[in-house]
Amino acid sequence: MKAIKWMGVAALAAVAGVAQAAEEGDWMVRVRALHMNVDNGNSGGLGLPIDVEAENKTFPEVDITYFFTPNIAAELILTYPQKHDVELGGTGIGSVKHLPPTLTLQYHFNPTGTIRPYVGLGANYTRFSSVDLDAGTVLGGSVPLRIDRSSFGFAAQIGVDYQIAPKWFLNLDVKYVTIDTDIFVKGAGTKVTKLDIDPILIGVGVGYRF
Repeated sequence: MKAIKWMGVAALAAVAGVAQAAEEGDWMVRVRALHMNVDNGNSGGLGLPIDVEAENKTFPEVDITYFFTPNIAAELILTYPQKHDVELGGTGIGSVKHLPPTLTLQYHFNPTGTIRPYVGLGANYTRFSSVDLDAGTVLGGSVPLRIDRSSFGFAAQIGVDYQIAPKWFLNLDVKYVTIDTDIFVKGAGTKVTKLDIDPILIGVGVGYRF
């Protein structure tokens, strides 16, 4: 009987040890594999039925989360500039890189449980760089293009952390981010199209809380 009693105490202690609550002042760092599924909505310019498309991508991502309370946290999502091949009307016209840091304010449900879902709302800033686009293969001649501006947009997310050890978690995260910019003929004021990327980002990874 004593053996059974102590086994029960040990089991309860183990469960309590795993299901530790997030606390005010805690940090969490996650590393995810992120798949970007691009919407590729756009509106043509020049009066032509032109579709500009950026490719879908899978890449690594790091996010840093700070807990203001056990339920409320802020998450900063970081990665390195991502290169996208771009097509115009189905024909390759070059490539562009974008860097999309995103900040969200989150509400975490069940902060003392093993399964901890959360939702978040925030903002995205996307900086475009290394623009190498030429629509000459589609429009004829040489028609170098430029990205008009960086993008400020809205971000929404839903996700869940699954605690596998006192400080370690598995994570599934889904975000929707609005990203858009205008594409112009370089050296002229002629707008070719507005590019609406608006991706759904699906991430799977592991997190460490401290």
